[in-house]
Amino acid sequence: MHLLPHTSHLLRRALLLVGLALLPGLALAQNPDDEGGPAPASPTAVPIDGGASLLLAAGVGLGMARLKKRRA
Repeated sequence: MHLLPHTSHLLRRALLLVGLALLPGLALAQNPDDEGGPAPASPTAVPIDGGASLLLAAGVGLGMARLKKRRA
C-alpha cells in the first residue's frame, strides 16, 4: 500500500523544474569570444551535397509509399 500515491508524479515534476532551471546555464556557457572556426574560402561555400540529397530521396520514397498504401 502506497502512503504517498503521487510521489512519482511529484518527483517527475520536481526533476522537470530543476532541469528547466538549469537550462539557461547551458546558453550562458558559450564563449562569446570564440569565432567558431575558420572562415570558408568563399561566402557561399555551403556543404549541401550528400545529406540534403539523401533527405530528399527519403522524403520522395516515403511519399510514394504512403500514396501506394492509400490507393490500395
